[in-house]
Amino acid sequence: MNDIVRAYIHTGEPVGSRTISKNSAESLSPASIRNVMADLADEGYLSQPHTSAGRVPTLKAFRCYVASLAASRAARALGQPASERLQKELSELPTIEARVERSSQVLMELTCNVGIAAAIPALAQELDQIELLPLGGNRVLMVLVTRDQMVRNRVLTLDEPVTPEELVSVRNYVNRNFSGWQLGAARRELLRRMEQERAMYDAVERKLRLLYQNGLLAVDTMPEIHMEGASNLLGLDLHLTREKMRELLRALEEKKRLIELLDRFLEQPPGELEVHVGLEQAHPAMRDLSLIGMTIRMASGLPAKVAVLGPVRMHYERVMAAVFETSRALESAPF
Repeated sequence: MNDIVRAYIHTGEPVGSRTISKNSAESLSPASIRNVMADLADEGYLSQPHTSAGRVPTLKAFRCYVASLAASRAARALGQPASERLQKELSELPTIEARVERSSQVLMELTCNVGIAAAIPALAQELDQIELLPLGGNRVLMVLVTRDQMVRNRVLTLDEPVTPEELVSVRNYVNRNFSGWQLGAARRELLRRMEQERAMYDAVERKLRLLYQNGLLAVDTMPEIHMEGASNLLGLDLHLTREKMRELLRALEEKKRLIELLDRFLEQPPGELEVHVGLEQAHPAMRDLSLIGMTIRMASGLPAKVAVLGPVRMHYERVMAAVFETSRALESAPF
C-alpha cells in the first residue's frame, strides 16, 4: 500500500496496477496487484474515482503510511550541513520574536507549504527590566523585557499625571527588587508589599499603586505567532468552493484560531514529532490538509510550537525533516 501512496504523492493521479508493477521491487504481476488493490479498496484504504481509472489513497491509507515512517530516518533527510546552517542562522538573531518569525519562513521555503511557528509566553517568564516613559495626557509607556529577550510595550492610561522623576523612582524600585522574578510572582509580591508596608514607599507609594492598578508588570500573554505561505494553499485542489477557501484563509489569519489548531493537534510531550492527516475536526475546509509539528522548549525555557500545514498529498518525509530540524535549531539556539 505504501507504494501506492508514494506513487500518488509523486503524480497526483490515480494509480494503476501497471504503475505499481513497474516500480515495485517485488516480482508481482499486474493481475496480482489488482487483486491486492481490490482488497485494499474493500478495507477502505483506496477509492476509485471512475470505473476505468486507477485507485486513489484515502485518508485512512495516508494515516497508515505516515505511521510507518520513522521520524529518525526522516530527520536525517536535510543533511548535517543544512542543519548546521539553520542553527547558526537562528542563533545569530537577537530576539525570540525574530527567531520565531524566521522559523516560519524557513519552513515555508523548505516545504512550499504553510510554515507556522509560535512562542507561548506565560506568567512564568522572568523579568529582566522595565522602562517607564511619559507620553503626555496621563499616559505612560511601559517597556517590559523578560530574560528570554522578549520585549513587550504597553500604554498605561492613568487618572492623574505622573512626573518623569516619579517614573524613574518607580522604575528603579521595580528593577532593583524584582529583576529575575517570575512576572506573576512579582505582581503578587508587589501587591503584598503595598498592602502591608505602605510607609516603605514614602512619597512614591501613591504613584506606584496607581501604576500597579493600571497594569504595571502585567503583560499580554498572547503567543508570538508567525505564519508564512498561506497563499500556497490557493494552488491546491482542495475541492473547496471559492467561499469555503476564503473562509479557510480568514480562519488561518486569526492568531487565536491558529493557536487552537496547534494546541488541538500537538499534544505530545516536547521533542515528539506528530503527524495528523485530515483536520476536519478543526475546520470542515481542512479535511484535505495535514499538520506536521512539534512542541519544544527553547533554551530560555519558553515553550514553542513549530509546524507545517499542507495538503494530504505532501512529501511527508521531507516535511518531517524540515519540521524536526527547524525545531531542533530553534530549541538549541542559545541566549
